[in-house]
Amino acid sequence: MLYFDDIEVGFKRSFGGYQVTREEVVEFATKYDPQPFHLSDEEAAKTHFGRLAASGWHTCAMTMAMLVEHMKAHPQASLGAAGVDELRWLKPVYPGDVLRCESEVVEVRPSRSRPEMGSVRNRMTTFNHKDEPVLSFTAIALMRRRPA
Repeated sequence: MLYFDDIEVGFKRSFGGYQVTREEVVEFATKYDPQPFHLSDEEAAKTHFGRLAASGWHTCAMTMAMLVEHMKAHPQASLGAAGVDELRWLKPVYPGDVLRCESEVVEVRPSRSRPEMGSVRNRMTTFNHKDEPVLSFTAIALMRRRPA
């Protein structure tokens, strides 16, 4: 189990492998982001995307799915998250892309009011199979401290 006390600035992780499918892109967009360029090749061809592209929110959800799978394989004393800063969609994600993630700890701060926990800021980047960054954000995770 990885605790707050085990984390240091500069700690890096690489994980994931998510195959983006056309069906999932359309299904997500239909339910949560029904803009034409997320639903139709013909409509997407009229935009800078050029073809059907995943919603940025879908890219966030796929990133979260990879993160949760990584956390299952590498348990940590997670207490959830306090938020996300600096969310950027850097490149479109298309059906057929295979995504992966990298994270780097950029700040570790013990809680002043809750000594049993601390916050960890991670710079998250999601890449496509061409090693192009497609998404970045800073996650603010809350973690338990190691029991005495």
